[in-house]
Amino acid sequence: MKTRIGARGKKFYINDYPVYGEVAGANSDSVGLLWNMRMIQGVFDDSRDRSRFNLFKEKVFDPEKNTENLTAALPQWYGYGLRAFTVGFQGGWPVDCVNVEDILNNPFGEDGKTLDKAYAARMDRVIRAADETGMAVICSLLYWAHANRLKDGKAVADAVRTGCRFLKDGGYGNVIIEVANEYNIPQFERHPIIHSPEGMAHLIRIAREVSGGMPVGSSGGGGMADREVVEESDVVFVHGNGLSRGEYYDFIRKVQGWAGDKPVICNEDSPCVSRMGIGLETYTSWGYYNNYTKQIPPADYGVTPGEDFFFARRMARAVGIPLPQIPFADGFYLQGLEGWSSFHGKRVIRLAAEFPETIDYVDFYCNGVHLYRSYDEPFFLYRQATWLGKPNTVQPADGEWTAEITLNDGRSLKKSV
Repeated sequence: MKTRIGARGKKFYINDYPVYGEVAGANSDSVGLLWNMRMIQGVFDDSRDRSRFNLFKEKVFDPEKNTENLTAALPQWYGYGLRAFTVGFQGGWPVDCVNVEDILNNPFGEDGKTLDKAYAARMDRVIRAADETGMAVICSLLYWAHANRLKDGKAVADAVRTGCRFLKDGGYGNVIIEVANEYNIPQFERHPIIHSPEGMAHLIRIAREVSGGMPVGSSGGGGMADREVVEESDVVFVHGNGLSRGEYYDFIRKVQGWAGDKPVICNEDSPCVSRMGIGLETYTSWGYYNNYTKQIPPADYGVTPGEDFFFARRMARAVGIPLPQIPFADGFYLQGLEGWSSFHGKRVIRLAAEFPETIDYVDFYCNGVHLYRSYDEPFFLYRQATWLGKPNTVQPADGEWTAEITLNDGRSLKKSV
């Protein structure tokens, strides 16, 4: 293995060197951080009905091709400064596409004692590809909808042991373990060993012991954390979903007060790239999450136009990686109307921007008729949360779609499809 991830105090190290310290002219505020993104469906399958994911550019869902697409995209992301990403054995929720509780995506069996060989092979491919690229993998073990298929608390503990035994036997040096994705949300109440702070602290200890000492933690829901879990963790995971910039800042400060001299890493938030500024200010790592480009399989894991591209540029800028200039107007993109981007006839339309902080508001029109005014990043047409827009059953052929952007300095411009 070529890549070894670790932490000393609040800094992350790769191969005993502070992350980004190898970048010529690196921004000192980023050195030791771990900018990351959520690619949670990297080993996903649905043994109940794969055809529900015959979507986007692939047309036919193939779990092996889905993993291949992820590994192929890693060098491109590395060039922009990405050094870690999250992949889950039990995946995540393709929100707005399929009811997650109807999906069968549990590789641990009902008793938690076995690991499906195909899942294991795909995870091995992901981890080894990241190792070759120079990246860390945040390996998430449990997701509520599929953890609830484990029959009892003993099965949960055995699933953690099974997953961590696989990671230890693989001899990987580039893995950080996330025991559960958002352990303290109500959907985990069926398993108190996951949902309670005491139970999660116990599972973290199991994971640390069985993995042979890999860094371990567990994320809570957006803006949710428990002191006992923070104190037990080697790496303190947080999620920022749904929080305003000020709320996210306050949350990070609270968690840092519990974490002491340990790294704090957000590995799920939203497409709200302005949060990277808070990461730099507080010296905490931040994780980009895009439900519509990266969490509905078969995802295009590359740097796609719009939000992905703008996140990549913001990350490179934060690290200190030189970037070519782009025309001012190209820093805005009307997203969700691409020919391939609908899922089951639905689209989520939004206005992406490299510098959303410069925008006062965005007005959306179809055929000249005003539909909605969006004030908040990421500027969804019919916003529901920082990470979630309302799907629309529309097609580009329905007419001309326009986003009229009013900037804070009074200037305006339009983007039309």
